Amino acid sequence: MGSLGGMSRPPTFLPPACARARTLHTSRGGFAVLDAVPDGGPARGTALLLPGFTGSKEDFIAMLEPLTLAGYRAVAVDGRGQYETEGPADEDAYARTELALDVLAQAEAVGDGPVHLLGHSLGGQIARAAVLLDHTPFRTYTAMSSGPARVSPAQQERIRLLRDALTVLGMGMDAVWDAMRAAEPPEQAALEGREDLRLRWLRHNPVQLIATGRQLAAEPDRVAELHAVRALPKHVISGERDDTWPVPLLDEMALRLGAPRTVIAGAEHSPNTDRPRETAAAVTAFWDLH
Repeated sequence: MGSLGGMSRPPTFLPPACARARTLHTSRGGFAVLDAVPDGGPARGTALLLPGFTGSKEDFIAMLEPLTLAGYRAVAVDGRGQYETEGPADEDAYARTELALDVLAQAEAVGDGPVHLLGHSLGGQIARAAVLLDHTPFRTYTAMSSGPARVSPAQQERIRLLRDALTVLGMGMDAVWDAMRAAEPPEQAALEGREDLRLRWLRHNPVQLIATGRQLAAEPDRVAELHAVRALPKHVISGERDDTWPVPLLDEMALRLGAPRTVIAGAEHSPNTDRPRETAAAVTAFWDLH
């Protein structure tokens, strides 16, 4: 089966001293977050960070300290059905509009006025949907390794295999994890076979994975709609290699948006974990302008 959506591997699940794990209470329920604040003085702004498919708030752990050192508060969130945020066993609860409404509620609950919105991979498309519903809660929008439409054919096939394993074959999350590891080359399986990653996988709601996997495999191109939201500054950032959306496709998306484009050297689909300090520097440089 292989890895799905370039599964992020945070170096640790222990937050830095600048961050605390808590529940963000919103009008649409509670969401598990890591809330990182600068040491002393008011923040220059607040960022809301949305993880990707199979990911969690921990995917931003290595960025939190550099973001706070640059003067920003950063709130990384588990969406509904992701890791430490509960979600129902009802696929309709994970419709794209429902997830976008969650993001609007999170932005309101975080406070501090309009926030910088950043979404990685699936999180970037959910963030885009939120912006298209109402852009006013946001100061900027950053798509991190998140493309204009559906994922690559190879990732579509992996998503299909996951859906079939969970539905047609009736496999449990633990069995699917073992199957994914068995399909990897030994060195890759060793990297992704950490116990903390396995436990995170087991706590994902499988219905959330089925629903959002369908969305990733069928997402329409909404770049023109996003470009029409001219009041909101936009940014496209990625690694220099990506097997989920080809890098030239991300280059083209930035041109269509009229948005600045950043490529993080040495990073692949998850620059937030591959090169966190360089990625933090790039996003804060963009935020500083707005």
